[in-house]
This record gives sequence, C-alpha cells and structure tokens, in this order.
Amino acid sequence: MKKIGFLSFGHWTPSTHSQTRSAADALLQSIDLAVEAERLGMDGAYFRVHHFAQQLASPFPLLAAVGTKTRKIEIGTAVIDMRYENPHYMAEDAGAADLIATGRLQLGISRGSPEQVIDGWRYFGYRPREGEKDEDMGRRHATELLDLLRGKGFAQPNPRPMFPNPPGLLRLEPYSEGLRDRIWWGAASNATAVWAAKHGMNLQTSTLKFDETGEPLHIQQAAQIRAFRTAWQDAGHTRIPRVSVSRSIFALVDDHDRAYFGRGGQEEDKIGFLDESTRAIFGRSYAAEPDVLIEQLKKDEAIAEADTLLLTIPNQLGVAYNAHVMEAILTTVAPALNWR
Repeated sequence: MKKIGFLSFGHWTPSTHSQTRSAADALLQSIDLAVEAERLGMDGAYFRVHHFAQQLASPFPLLAAVGTKTRKIEIGTAVIDMRYENPHYMAEDAGAADLIATGRLQLGISRGSPEQVIDGWRYFGYRPREGEKDEDMGRRHATELLDLLRGKGFAQPNPRPMFPNPPGLLRLEPYSEGLRDRIWWGAASNATAVWAAKHGMNLQTSTLKFDETGEPLHIQQAAQIRAFRTAWQDAGHTRIPRVSVSRSIFALVDDHDRAYFGRGGQEEDKIGFLDESTRAIFGRSYAAEPDVLIEQLKKDEAIAEADTLLLTIPNQLGVAYNAHVMEAILTTVAPALNWR
C-alpha cells in the first residue's frame, strides 16, 4: 500500500495551447485539481515552488486555500527553496496554513535548485555568512525553522505589553502541534539524505539526483532511501519516517492519452549537468498501456522502497484531463501493483 499524490509545477503561459494562461489560472486550477484529487481518492496534493518564473511561487496562500476546500487530502510542497526563506515568518505562515487545513500540511523544503536568475535569494535580502556557500545558508535556514516549529519559547516578553502574556519566554504564534514531524527534505544526494535523517525530517527524492554511481536513477534512489533509513535509526528517532519519490507516469487508456504521450517519450534516464561540475541523472518518464506500465513499474526499486508516490502532472492540460490521468493510475495500475 502506498500514498499516492500529485505534484504540480504550476506552469502558466499565454499560449493558445495552454489551459493555464495566467497566474490566476494556475492558482485557481490548482485548488480545483486538489478538490478533484480528493474526490478520486488521491492521498496528496503537492506543489513545486519556483521564484522569478511563470510557475507557482509563494506557497502558503495556495496551501491555505486548498485547506479550506478539502477535508482529507494531504497538502504539501516539493520543494520550498530555503535560501529564500525567513524561518520566523515561514513558521508563522506554516502554522496558520496547517491550522486552517486541520493538520494536513506536509512541507517539503530543500537547500534549492538551479534558478531562473543569478543568486535570486539576494533580491529577497539574504546573504551567506562569511565562510558559507548559498547551500549552507539554505540548510541553516532549515534548521532554524525546525527549532521554531518545536514550539519552545525564546523571546523575552515586554514587561508592559499591549496584551497580557503567558508566563515565561514567548514562542511564535499561531503554533500547530505536530507540524515539526511533517517537514520533508528534498535530497539530491546520499549525504543530504543522511543529513535530513539526523535532523528528523522525512525524505523526498525527485526525478533527478546527483549521479553518484553511474547506475540507473531508481537504483541510486533506492540506495539513497536505505541510507536515509539507516541514519534515522542511528539517530535514535522514535517515530517512523516517511519517504516519497516523484515520477512522471501516464497510463495510455484513450486516444487523448496516446496523442499526448504515446509517441515515444523519454524511456531512458538522461545525464546532464546542474552547473559546471555537478553531474546529475534525470529519471525517465513512464507512458504505456496499463499492462505494459505495470510490468515496467514493478522494476522501479525506488518506488518499491518509498511509502509515498508523487505523480508529476502536466498542469497546463487543465483540471479535467489531469483528473483523468490520476484516475487512470488509481484504477488501472495501482491495484495491480498492490498500491491500493
């Protein structure tokens, strides 16, 4: 059994071929898609965060809005770039959105990925400290957020406040109990997966990873997940951690599916470079008739290791088509693989 969610990058473009031609389209359709996903029996609605791009960016208004329109489905991110975040402000936003969603937030964060602009976090007012790289700054912001989400008081109260204070040091409000255990780290390497485990975060592993062994992506990710779980045990955490993998999977069940995805896509992993020195492996897409797809997915070792599968969706094809894509996976693929 697996939890199955969708992951939307929230693209929009004024192209006549796009169903999301504006930022408003992308946001409002994201809410509608989460409602449809819940109706179909999906377990999660997750959204990517990209700055300086025609994609979803500030996540908390969207997460809160989805929280008011749904009742059961998990609502999350994959991932928020922590180089851009003020941990204190983020703790308040996350606490409020989680309370609105009645404790259903699953926040994926990371140190960040290649950007649309050069050092975009500088425009948000952040600078690495002396001796830090920007990825170090992102991890520092993440650990500060984790500390704040423990709900411990840290701020000295004013002796003459406008409103009465509770005794002792003050924490940020609103505080949402349990949110600290629902923070995930998007790890692109084995080392950062181990780092996430030591800090008590769940693990998200995506459709790309640093190429550390030259093996297929799913094999490298399976090893990454096992390293994460070993580090979790070694750290002495008492709860069971969660692990998600992202995949592009399309069951070809009608002519629309075949027209969009049945023309022979990316059936093999690809190798590329995220910067001048970072070699990465990008995962293949799966698109086939359900019986073929089932046999292909049986061989994906990372999916087998994970408890949660996030289906990357082509959000620009509209709510109705993406609901069809999800329903096809739930009805023709998931039962045969014992995901349901």
